[in-house]
Amino acid sequence: MNVPEYGGRRVHGVGHWFVLGTGAQHRTTSEVILMPTRSTHGPKYGKAASTRVEGALRRLKRGTLKSGNGAKVKSREQAIAIGLSEARSKGAKVPRKPEA
Repeated sequence: MNVPEYGGRRVHGVGHWFVLGTGAQHRTTSEVILMPTRSTHGPKYGKAASTRVEGALRRLKRGTLKSGNGAKVKSREQAIAIGLSEARSKGAKVPRKPEA
């Protein structure tokens, strides 16, 4: 692996790098441990999912949001779950439901 020089340069577009503590002893370039300073993962939820949830919450406030069996939804948590479910069915970027 090609070890970059110390100085906080960008490496392969992964974010900024820094050298983990050397303490009292000095380390050579081959002994340097590099860690990214910020997460390299993208967002969990896409913009479309956010829009669907906003719409479901708006319908909840208006009193027009219905559950699968036709009952009126009164819980904010249930409204969010319905919005995410709608987003999933439309193909938006939403993580899978946890397996029970």
